[in-house]
Amino acid sequence: MARGGIELSDAIAPLLIRIPLGLIFLAHGSQKLLGLFGGSGLTSTFRIFEEKLGIPPIFTLMAIIAEFGGGIGVLTGFLTRFSAAGIASVMAVAIYKVHWSYGFFMNTNCIAGRGHGIEFTLALLGMALYLTIAGGGRWCIDRLIFKN
Repeated sequence: MARGGIELSDAIAPLLIRIPLGLIFLAHGSQKLLGLFGGSGLTSTFRIFEEKLGIPPIFTLMAIIAEFGGGIGVLTGFLTRFSAAGIASVMAVAIYKVHWSYGFFMNTNCIAGRGHGIEFTLALLGMALYLTIAGGGRWCIDRLIFKN
């Protein structure tokens, strides 16, 4: 059913992607930045990313900003495309540096010493790419600011 020339489903779809994606990345960014939700906090995140993943501190900082700030941005619809692009970049790196070697599927049986495959990370990447292309939709701060 059309409302004002826009299908209602087209208006709601970005919101239904923004809410879970934003919450997921706000939570993961909070782990890395603030040590919340059982996270290691900023100092430990820098050390772990450099020692175990070979990621230099400047890129770790960019990833933390992309996760925490991008989570807020996507959730509220503020600078949605930019925020989602940052999240997509982090997910692409995570697939390459962490998850690819474990195959496609998640480690649902929690087998010790085996990480998760790309399944979940790929879904998050797809959500972020959708928002990067489509924007935040009808109900977002971007629409108020940029009148798009």
